Amino acid sequence: MRSKEAANDSATVDTALEVAIHIGLAILLTIACIVILWPFIPLLAWGIIIAVAAYPAFKKLQRAVGGRPVVASAVFTLALLAVLIIPTFLLAGSLVDGIQSVTAHVRSGAPMVPPPPASVSGWPLVGGPLNNLWARASRDLSALVHDYAPQIKAVVPQVLSASAVLGGTILQLLLSIVVAGVLLANAQAAYEMTRSLMNRLFGEKGPEFQQLVGTTIRSVTFGILGVAVIQAIFASIGFLVAKLPGAGVWAVVFLVAAILQVGMLVLIPAVILVFATATTTKAVIFLIWCGIVGLMDNVLKPILLGRGSTVPIVVVFLGSIGGFIAMGIIGLFVGAIVLSVGYKLFLAWLEGTPREHSVT
Repeated sequence: MRSKEAANDSATVDTALEVAIHIGLAILLTIACIVILWPFIPLLAWGIIIAVAAYPAFKKLQRAVGGRPVVASAVFTLALLAVLIIPTFLLAGSLVDGIQSVTAHVRSGAPMVPPPPASVSGWPLVGGPLNNLWARASRDLSALVHDYAPQIKAVVPQVLSASAVLGGTILQLLLSIVVAGVLLANAQAAYEMTRSLMNRLFGEKGPEFQQLVGTTIRSVTFGILGVAVIQAIFASIGFLVAKLPGAGVWAVVFLVAAILQVGMLVLIPAVILVFATATTTKAVIFLIWCGIVGLMDNVLKPILLGRGSTVPIVVVFLGSIGGFIAMGIIGLFVGAIVLSVGYKLFLAWLEGTPREHSVT
Protein backbone atom coordinates (compact mmCIF):
# COMPACT_ATOMS: atom_id res chain seq x y z
CA MET A 1 0.00 0.00 0.00
CA ARG A 2 2.82 2.32 0.95
CA SER A 3 4.71 1.47 -2.22
CA LYS A 4 1.60 2.32 -4.23
CA GLU A 5 1.23 5.69 -2.48
CA ALA A 6 4.90 6.39 -2.98
CA ALA A 7 4.54 5.57 -6.66
CA ASN A 8 1.52 7.93 -6.92
CA ASP A 9 3.43 10.69 -5.15
CA SER A 10 6.40 10.18 -7.46
CA ALA A 11 4.13 10.28 -10.51
CA THR A 12 2.50 13.47 -9.21
CA VAL A 13 5.89 15.09 -8.65
CA ASP A 14 7.05 14.04 -12.12
CA THR A 15 3.86 15.42 -13.69
CA ALA A 16 4.16 18.69 -11.77
CA LEU A 17 7.82 18.99 -12.75
CA GLU A 18 7.00 18.32 -16.40
CA VAL A 19 4.20 20.90 -16.36
CA ALA A 20 6.49 23.44 -14.70
CA ILE A 21 9.16 22.83 -17.36
CA HIS A 22 6.59 23.25 -20.15
CA ILE A 23 5.24 26.46 -18.61
CA GLY A 24 8.77 27.79 -18.11
CA LEU A 25 9.70 27.03 -21.72
CA ALA A 26 6.49 28.67 -22.94
CA ILE A 27 7.25 31.78 -20.86
CA LEU A 28 10.83 31.90 -22.14
CA LEU A 29 9.62 31.52 -25.73
CA THR A 30 7.07 34.28 -25.25
CA ILE A 31 9.67 36.62 -23.75
CA ALA A 32 12.08 35.85 -26.61
CA CYS A 33 9.38 36.62 -29.20
CA ILE A 34 8.52 39.90 -27.44
CA VAL A 35 12.19 40.92 -27.28
CA ILE A 36 12.65 40.16 -30.99
CA LEU A 37 9.47 41.98 -32.03
CA TRP A 38 9.83 44.90 -29.58
CA PRO A 39 11.38 47.34 -32.09
CA PHE A 40 8.53 46.61 -34.52
CA ILE A 41 5.62 46.81 -32.08
CA PRO A 42 4.84 50.52 -32.77
CA LEU A 43 5.08 49.82 -36.51
CA LEU A 44 2.75 46.82 -36.31
CA ALA A 45 0.35 48.58 -33.93
CA TRP A 46 0.01 51.59 -36.22
CA GLY A 47 -0.35 49.35 -39.27
CA ILE A 48 -3.16 47.41 -37.59
CA ILE A 49 -4.88 50.64 -36.54
CA ILE A 50 -4.72 52.03 -40.08
CA ALA A 51 -6.03 48.76 -41.53
CA VAL A 52 -8.93 48.49 -39.08
CA ALA A 53 -9.90 52.16 -39.45
CA ALA A 54 -9.79 52.02 -43.25
CA TYR A 55 -11.43 48.62 -43.70
CA PRO A 56 -14.97 49.88 -44.54
CA ALA A 57 -13.58 52.23 -47.21
CA PHE A 58 -11.28 49.45 -48.43
CA LYS A 59 -14.28 47.12 -48.95
CA LYS A 60 -15.92 49.74 -51.16
CA LEU A 61 -12.70 50.16 -53.12
CA GLN A 62 -12.41 46.39 -53.49
CA ARG A 63 -15.91 46.18 -54.95
CA ALA A 64 -15.04 49.04 -57.33
CA VAL A 65 -12.06 47.10 -58.73
CA GLY A 66 -14.01 43.90 -59.28
CA GLY A 67 -13.47 42.26 -55.90
CA ARG A 68 -9.69 41.88 -56.29
CA PRO A 69 -8.14 42.45 -52.83
CA VAL A 70 -4.54 42.70 -54.04
CA VAL A 71 -5.37 45.42 -56.59
CA ALA A 72 -7.49 47.30 -54.05
CA SER A 73 -4.69 47.03 -51.48
CA ALA A 74 -2.13 48.40 -53.95
CA VAL A 75 -4.37 51.37 -54.86
CA PHE A 76 -5.12 52.02 -51.19
CA THR A 77 -1.44 51.90 -50.20
CA LEU A 78 -0.33 54.21 -53.01
CA ALA A 79 -3.10 56.70 -52.17
CA LEU A 80 -2.17 56.83 -48.48
CA LEU A 81 1.53 57.12 -49.29
CA ALA A 82 0.76 60.07 -51.56
CA VAL A 83 -1.30 61.71 -48.79
CA LEU A 84 1.69 61.47 -46.45
CA ILE A 85 4.55 62.13 -48.88
CA ILE A 86 3.11 65.20 -50.66
CA PRO A 87 2.67 67.32 -47.47
CA THR A 88 6.11 66.17 -46.30
CA PHE A 89 7.69 67.45 -49.50
CA LEU A 90 5.75 70.70 -49.22
CA LEU A 91 6.94 71.16 -45.64
CA ALA A 92 10.53 70.41 -46.64
CA GLY A 93 10.23 72.87 -49.53
CA SER A 94 8.89 75.53 -47.16
CA LEU A 95 11.84 75.04 -44.84
CA VAL A 96 14.32 75.20 -47.73
CA ASP A 97 12.70 78.39 -49.03
CA GLY A 98 12.92 79.88 -45.56
CA ILE A 99 16.62 79.07 -45.29
CA GLN A 100 17.28 80.54 -48.74
CA SER A 101 15.36 83.68 -47.80
CA VAL A 102 17.41 84.10 -44.63
CA THR A 103 20.65 83.56 -46.58
CA ALA A 104 19.64 86.18 -49.16
CA HIS A 105 18.81 88.64 -46.37
CA VAL A 106 22.20 88.13 -44.80
CA ARG A 107 24.04 88.64 -48.09
CA SER A 108 22.10 91.79 -48.95
CA GLY A 109 22.88 93.37 -45.61
CA ALA A 110 19.21 94.16 -45.01
CA PRO A 111 17.99 93.97 -41.39
CA MET A 112 16.92 90.43 -40.51
CA VAL A 113 14.38 91.49 -37.89
CA PRO A 114 12.01 94.45 -38.37
CA PRO A 115 11.73 96.94 -35.48
CA PRO A 116 8.99 96.15 -32.95
CA PRO A 117 5.64 97.94 -33.23
CA ALA A 118 5.06 100.68 -30.67
CA SER A 119 2.20 98.70 -29.11
CA VAL A 120 4.52 95.90 -27.94
CA SER A 121 5.99 97.96 -25.10
CA GLY A 122 2.51 98.42 -23.67
CA TRP A 123 1.81 94.71 -23.25
CA PRO A 124 1.43 93.69 -19.60
CA LEU A 125 4.30 91.85 -17.89
CA VAL A 126 6.24 90.82 -21.02
CA GLY A 127 5.91 94.03 -23.03
CA GLY A 128 8.99 95.86 -21.73
CA PRO A 129 11.54 93.00 -21.86
CA LEU A 130 10.17 91.77 -25.18
CA ASN A 131 10.33 95.25 -26.72
CA ASN A 132 13.96 95.72 -25.61
CA LEU A 133 15.02 92.30 -26.90
CA TRP A 134 13.16 92.79 -30.18
CA ALA A 135 14.63 96.27 -30.71
CA ARG A 136 18.12 94.99 -30.02
CA ALA A 137 17.66 92.16 -32.50
CA SER A 138 16.49 94.61 -35.16
CA ARG A 139 19.55 96.86 -34.61
CA ASP A 140 22.30 94.24 -34.42
CA LEU A 141 21.20 90.62 -34.63
CA SER A 142 24.75 89.27 -34.81
CA ALA A 143 25.68 90.88 -31.49
CA LEU A 144 22.56 89.44 -29.86
CA VAL A 145 23.34 85.98 -31.22
CA HIS A 146 26.92 86.30 -29.93
CA ASP A 147 25.68 87.18 -26.44
CA TYR A 148 23.35 84.20 -26.35
CA ALA A 149 25.78 81.81 -28.08
CA PRO A 150 26.02 79.36 -25.11
CA GLN A 151 22.25 79.01 -24.92
CA ILE A 152 21.96 78.61 -28.69
CA LYS A 153 24.68 75.93 -28.70
CA ALA A 154 22.77 74.05 -26.01
CA VAL A 155 19.54 74.18 -28.00
CA VAL A 156 20.99 73.22 -31.41
CA PRO A 157 21.60 69.52 -30.53
CA GLN A 158 18.04 69.27 -29.22
CA VAL A 159 16.67 70.77 -32.43
CA LEU A 160 18.73 68.35 -34.52
CA SER A 161 17.58 65.46 -32.36
CA ALA A 162 13.94 66.51 -32.72
CA SER A 163 14.41 66.77 -36.49
CA ALA A 164 15.85 63.25 -36.57
CA VAL A 165 12.93 61.96 -34.50
CA LEU A 166 10.47 63.64 -36.86
CA GLY A 167 12.18 62.09 -39.86
CA GLY A 168 12.13 58.68 -38.19
CA THR A 169 8.44 59.07 -37.40
CA ILE A 170 7.62 59.89 -41.02
CA LEU A 171 9.58 56.82 -42.15
CA GLN A 172 7.75 54.73 -39.58
CA LEU A 173 4.40 55.99 -40.84
CA LEU A 174 5.38 55.13 -44.41
CA LEU A 175 6.26 51.58 -43.37
CA SER A 176 3.06 51.35 -41.30
CA ILE A 177 1.01 52.20 -44.37
CA VAL A 178 2.74 49.37 -46.24
CA VAL A 179 1.98 47.02 -43.33
CA ALA A 180 -1.66 48.15 -43.40
CA GLY A 181 -1.80 47.45 -47.14
CA VAL A 182 -0.48 43.92 -46.61
CA LEU A 183 -3.02 43.30 -43.85
CA LEU A 184 -5.88 44.56 -46.01
CA ALA A 185 -4.76 42.37 -48.91
CA ASN A 186 -5.16 39.42 -46.52
CA ALA A 187 -8.13 40.86 -44.65
CA GLN A 188 -10.15 37.64 -44.55
CA ALA A 189 -7.30 35.62 -43.05
CA ALA A 190 -6.59 38.39 -40.54
CA TYR A 191 -10.30 38.49 -39.63
CA GLU A 192 -10.41 34.75 -39.01
CA MET A 193 -7.25 34.86 -36.88
CA THR A 194 -8.65 37.75 -34.83
CA ARG A 195 -11.94 35.91 -34.39
CA SER A 196 -10.09 32.81 -33.15
CA LEU A 197 -8.06 34.92 -30.71
CA MET A 198 -11.14 36.65 -29.33
CA ASN A 199 -12.97 33.33 -28.98
CA ARG A 200 -9.97 31.96 -27.13
CA LEU A 201 -9.85 34.93 -24.76
CA PHE A 202 -13.55 35.66 -24.22
CA GLY A 203 -15.31 32.43 -25.16
CA GLU A 204 -18.76 32.78 -26.67
CA LYS A 205 -18.59 36.59 -26.40
CA GLY A 206 -15.50 36.69 -28.59
CA PRO A 207 -17.31 37.97 -31.74
CA GLU A 208 -18.94 40.76 -29.72
CA PHE A 209 -15.60 41.89 -28.33
CA GLN A 210 -14.06 41.65 -31.78
CA GLN A 211 -16.68 44.03 -33.14
CA LEU A 212 -16.24 46.28 -30.10
CA VAL A 213 -12.48 46.58 -30.70
CA GLY A 214 -12.96 47.39 -34.40
CA THR A 215 -15.67 49.99 -33.87
CA THR A 216 -13.75 51.64 -31.01
CA ILE A 217 -10.61 51.93 -33.14
CA ARG A 218 -12.61 53.55 -35.95
CA SER A 219 -14.45 55.80 -33.51
CA VAL A 220 -11.29 57.15 -31.90
CA THR A 221 -9.40 57.36 -35.20
CA PHE A 222 -12.01 59.50 -36.93
CA GLY A 223 -13.34 61.27 -33.85
CA ILE A 224 -10.02 62.26 -32.29
CA LEU A 225 -7.28 61.93 -34.89
CA GLY A 226 -9.52 62.79 -37.84
CA VAL A 227 -10.75 65.98 -36.19
CA ALA A 228 -7.17 66.92 -35.26
CA VAL A 229 -6.02 66.49 -38.88
CA ILE A 230 -8.96 68.55 -40.22
CA GLN A 231 -8.24 71.30 -37.70
CA ALA A 232 -4.54 71.23 -38.62
CA ILE A 233 -5.39 71.63 -42.31
CA PHE A 234 -7.55 74.68 -41.66
CA ALA A 235 -5.02 76.09 -39.22
CA SER A 236 -2.26 75.63 -41.82
CA ILE A 237 -4.33 77.58 -44.35
CA GLY A 238 -4.58 80.43 -41.84
CA PHE A 239 -0.84 80.31 -41.11
CA LEU A 240 -0.01 80.46 -44.83
CA VAL A 241 -2.46 83.26 -45.65
CA ALA A 242 -1.27 85.30 -42.65
CA LYS A 243 2.33 84.62 -43.81
CA LEU A 244 3.27 83.40 -40.36
CA PRO A 245 7.06 82.74 -40.21
CA GLY A 246 7.73 78.99 -40.25
CA ALA A 247 4.13 78.14 -41.14
CA GLY A 248 5.02 74.48 -41.71
CA VAL A 249 6.51 74.12 -38.24
CA TRP A 250 3.49 75.87 -36.71
CA ALA A 251 1.22 73.38 -38.52
CA VAL A 252 3.10 70.35 -37.16
CA VAL A 253 3.08 71.74 -33.61
CA PHE A 254 -0.64 72.50 -33.87
CA LEU A 255 -1.39 68.95 -35.09
CA VAL A 256 0.35 67.46 -32.05
CA ALA A 257 -1.46 69.88 -29.73
CA ALA A 258 -4.83 69.14 -31.38
CA ILE A 259 -4.35 65.42 -30.76
CA LEU A 260 -3.72 66.28 -27.11
CA GLN A 261 -6.93 68.39 -27.15
CA VAL A 262 -4.97 71.61 -26.44
CA GLY A 263 -4.77 73.14 -29.93
CA MET A 264 -5.83 76.57 -28.65
CA LEU A 265 -2.57 76.83 -26.71
CA VAL A 266 -0.73 76.94 -30.06
CA LEU A 267 -3.15 79.37 -31.69
CA ILE A 268 -2.80 81.97 -28.92
CA PRO A 269 0.91 82.76 -29.50
CA ALA A 270 0.32 82.62 -33.27
CA VAL A 271 -2.38 85.30 -32.93
CA ILE A 272 -0.10 87.42 -30.73
CA LEU A 273 2.69 87.17 -33.29
CA VAL A 274 0.38 88.22 -36.14
CA PHE A 275 -0.93 91.18 -34.12
CA ALA A 276 2.67 92.23 -33.51
CA THR A 277 3.86 91.94 -37.11
CA ALA A 278 0.82 92.51 -39.37
CA THR A 279 -1.84 95.16 -39.87
CA THR A 280 -4.74 95.33 -37.45
CA THR A 281 -7.28 94.26 -40.08
CA LYS A 282 -5.24 91.23 -41.08
CA ALA A 283 -4.64 90.30 -37.45
CA VAL A 284 -8.35 90.54 -36.57
CA ILE A 285 -9.28 88.34 -39.54
CA PHE A 286 -6.63 85.82 -38.45
CA LEU A 287 -8.00 85.93 -34.89
CA ILE A 288 -11.52 85.13 -36.15
CA TRP A 289 -10.18 82.31 -38.31
CA CYS A 290 -8.27 80.83 -35.36
CA GLY A 291 -11.42 81.05 -33.25
CA ILE A 292 -13.30 79.05 -35.89
CA VAL A 293 -10.49 76.47 -36.04
CA GLY A 294 -10.35 76.16 -32.26
CA LEU A 295 -14.10 75.60 -31.93
CA MET A 296 -14.30 73.31 -34.95
CA ASP A 297 -13.97 70.14 -32.90
CA ASN A 298 -17.22 70.93 -31.05
CA VAL A 299 -19.04 70.52 -34.37
CA LEU A 300 -16.96 67.79 -36.00
CA LYS A 301 -16.75 65.35 -33.10
CA PRO A 302 -20.52 64.79 -32.77
CA ILE A 303 -20.71 64.31 -36.56
CA LEU A 304 -17.81 61.84 -36.78
CA LEU A 305 -18.63 60.05 -33.53
CA GLY A 306 -22.39 59.88 -34.00
CA ARG A 307 -23.41 61.08 -30.54
CA GLY A 308 -20.24 62.55 -29.17
CA SER A 309 -17.06 60.88 -28.01
CA THR A 310 -17.66 57.51 -26.33
CA VAL A 311 -14.26 57.78 -24.69
CA PRO A 312 -13.59 60.48 -22.06
CA ILE A 313 -11.10 63.15 -23.09
CA VAL A 314 -8.92 62.29 -20.08
CA VAL A 315 -8.45 58.76 -21.47
CA VAL A 316 -7.38 60.14 -24.84
CA PHE A 317 -5.08 62.66 -23.17
CA LEU A 318 -3.40 60.09 -20.93
CA GLY A 319 -3.08 57.67 -23.85
CA SER A 320 -1.43 60.34 -26.00
CA ILE A 321 1.00 61.45 -23.29
CA GLY A 322 1.86 57.90 -22.24
CA GLY A 323 2.24 56.81 -25.85
CA PHE A 324 4.50 59.77 -26.57
CA ILE A 325 6.73 58.92 -23.60
CA ALA A 326 6.85 55.24 -24.54
CA MET A 327 7.11 55.40 -28.36
CA GLY A 328 7.87 58.97 -29.36
CA ILE A 329 5.74 61.09 -31.68
CA ILE A 330 3.93 58.11 -33.22
CA GLY A 331 2.84 57.17 -29.71
CA LEU A 332 0.59 60.23 -29.70
CA PHE A 333 -1.60 58.37 -32.18
CA VAL A 334 -1.12 54.76 -31.06
CA GLY A 335 -1.34 55.49 -27.33
CA ALA A 336 -4.69 57.28 -27.58
CA ILE A 337 -6.25 54.47 -29.59
CA VAL A 338 -4.81 51.57 -27.58
CA LEU A 339 -5.85 53.07 -24.23
CA SER A 340 -9.31 53.90 -25.62
CA VAL A 341 -9.80 50.31 -26.80
CA GLY A 342 -8.62 49.01 -23.42
CA TYR A 343 -11.01 51.38 -21.66
CA LYS A 344 -14.00 50.19 -23.71
CA LEU A 345 -13.09 46.52 -23.20
CA PHE A 346 -12.76 47.11 -19.46
CA LEU A 347 -16.21 48.72 -19.30
CA ALA A 348 -17.70 45.89 -21.34
CA TRP A 349 -16.10 43.35 -19.02
CA LEU A 350 -17.46 45.16 -15.93
CA GLU A 351 -20.97 45.20 -17.38
CA GLY A 352 -20.77 41.59 -18.44
CA THR A 353 -21.64 42.30 -22.08
CA PRO A 354 -20.27 44.76 -24.64
CA ARG A 355 -22.47 47.76 -25.37
CA GLU A 356 -22.20 47.57 -29.13
CA HIS A 357 -24.78 50.28 -29.64
CA SER A 358 -22.70 52.82 -27.70
CA VAL A 359 -19.82 52.81 -30.18
CA THR A 360 -20.21 54.12 -33.71
